[in-house]
Amino acid sequence: MYLAIILLLMFVLPLGSIVAEMASSTGADLVFLIGKWFVFWGMGLRLLAASLKQIFNPAFTAETIFGITDHKAQLLVQEIGFANLSLGMLGVLSIFEPQWIVPAAITGSLFYGLAGIKHLLEPGRNRSRNIAMISDLWLALVLLFYLSATFFQNA
Repeated sequence: MYLAIILLLMFVLPLGSIVAEMASSTGADLVFLIGKWFVFWGMGLRLLAASLKQIFNPAFTAETIFGITDHKAQLLVQEIGFANLSLGMLGVLSIFEPQWIVPAAITGSLFYGLAGIKHLLEPGRNRSRNIAMISDLWLALVLLFYLSATFFQNA
């Protein structure tokens, strides 16, 4: 289930949204659409979903992702959930305010890039952590591509 949700939010839904919007002949630039839809789905809705899981079921993240069974770790996971809720809201709300896409992409690329590198450096990753690592690094690269392309388009 975890893998299916990640694939939907990080690949299928953003690409489907890009294709659908391009097919509707809105005339939007491909780079803009990449930023718009990967920020919305990959950063926004993924982090919102993760935040709700972390806030209301912190044991899942503590045990499944990090392999920590100590009940005290759940307090920290809930705090992470609050931060993810904040970042996720920025990503979701950027759909209504396009000027927020670049700031969201900056924070998202930093968050996902650093989280992905942290997962990469951890020995003995489990399946869930490998999924998190790959998806984190994937979204960081997509958002960095968007930011680079946007910068060079505007230069």
